[in-house]
Amino acid sequence: MTSLPDNSAPARTGSVSRNTAETKIAIQVDLDGTGAYDVSTGIGFLDHMVEQFSRHSLIDVTMKVEGDLHVDQHHTTEDSAIALGQALSQALGDKAGIGRYGHAYSPMDETLSRVALDISGRPYLVWKAGFTQEKLGEWDTELIEHWFHSVAQSAGITLHMELLYGTNNHHICESLYKGFARAMRQAVERDPRKAGAIPSTKGQLGG
Repeated sequence: MTSLPDNSAPARTGSVSRNTAETKIAIQVDLDGTGAYDVSTGIGFLDHMVEQFSRHSLIDVTMKVEGDLHVDQHHTTEDSAIALGQALSQALGDKAGIGRYGHAYSPMDETLSRVALDISGRPYLVWKAGFTQEKLGEWDTELIEHWFHSVAQSAGITLHMELLYGTNNHHICESLYKGFARAMRQAVERDPRKAGAIPSTKGQLGG
């Protein structure tokens, strides 16, 4: 049975502004949202994937990015992921009471992906996926792994992502993002049985 939100608990929100010579970024997240999003990165397919993340994780995401796309897409992709991870980490606080672990199988037509994660404070990415074309829309597919690596690093997530099978590159990417979203939804939800305890025998996560 799904537990109802604890309206007496403090809001779990994060807000990050990150301005460099390469990008200007403003991001807000709400872990206890409804999957509402307002995303503009200048890269259409990246927008689509962040929107999928928000909708399927139920984490509200506002993301505004101005990047040096006249150079290439690397800085916009990397910096937006870093800032999103920082906002998620800020919203999680000391991580008290969360489920901590999440996993999902994510089917999309002929494609099936598997994602497992631990909001451990120890960032790590295991990536067993790939693409057979260089671009999705205008987005360089080589940057997709880097996006997940940057989020995992800045949010402190141990993240394992695996494409089990699939041939359509759009489906592969969307399956991975939706799997990540559903695993994050499971991991960030408050577990009422934990009574606000930090889910670690060490008494803290990430140290």
